[in-house]
Amino acid sequence: MFKGLGGLGDMAGMMKKAQEMQTKMGEMQEELHNIMVVGEAGAGLVKATASAKGDLKSLDIDPSIFNSDDKEVVEDLILAAVKDAQAKAAERAQAEMAQLTEGLGLPKDMKLPF
Repeated sequence: MFKGLGGLGDMAGMMKKAQEMQTKMGEMQEELHNIMVVGEAGAGLVKATASAKGDLKSLDIDPSIFNSDDKEVVEDLILAAVKDAQAKAAERAQAEMAQLTEGLGLPKDMKLPF
């Protein structure tokens, strides 16, 4: 297409890839809001659901853990479930990003900002 223009042909191809990537990144950002992950603590007694963007969406606590003597334990379980959900959200977002970059021919381990 740009034969005879030296490296400009490659530059045009790179610009096209960059535009494709920008479009796909925008689409992926929207998808991450809809992908849900569940973090658990206390063998499933506390469950935190978050989007792949890391936004906490819901918290499910088994009523059997409510005992005034165990307040600190319950708080620790809630915190652990939320952290687990956030970690899973980050892993899922990274997996989605890896899939996107691989599809565009970029290195699999390339880290891109969200």
